[in-house]
Amino acid sequence: MAPVTELTVGQVARRSGVAVSALHFYETRGLIRSHRTSGNQRRYARDVLRRVAVIKIAQEVGISLAEIGEALASLPEGRAPTRDDWSLLSTAWRDGLDHKIAQLKKLRDGLSDCIGCGCMSIDKCPLRNKGDRLAREGTGARRLLVGS
Repeated sequence: MAPVTELTVGQVARRSGVAVSALHFYETRGLIRSHRTSGNQRRYARDVLRRVAVIKIAQEVGISLAEIGEALASLPEGRAPTRDDWSLLSTAWRDGLDHKIAQLKKLRDGLSDCIGCGCMSIDKCPLRNKGDRLAREGTGARRLLVGS
């Protein structure tokens, strides 16, 4: 019995744990590709499973679909990506992920200190910005931003 080289949308959904509607959405966004059979049914190359896995994980860590699309566009068409192809893709995300990790740690630590301090007083809160003194530094929660 010859190995299956193409998958139906249902097979991809079952194997990847992604709803058929999500696969259709990814396809409309250009994140994955299929071709149509003579009976007008979608067929996917097996390497689509790896692309869908990357999409799912990237979304879980907060990478936008636009960024995912840019990264996937750098992968070759017509062949399964090699280890080197995937290495280039992951390297492109490394700095952004490192920044997000640092930001999440600062937020976690700031919230833990605030929630765990027990002061029960906004006057003593280390995150307080009396008189909006931090406004000249920019918008947002200045004390919770990495680099602040």
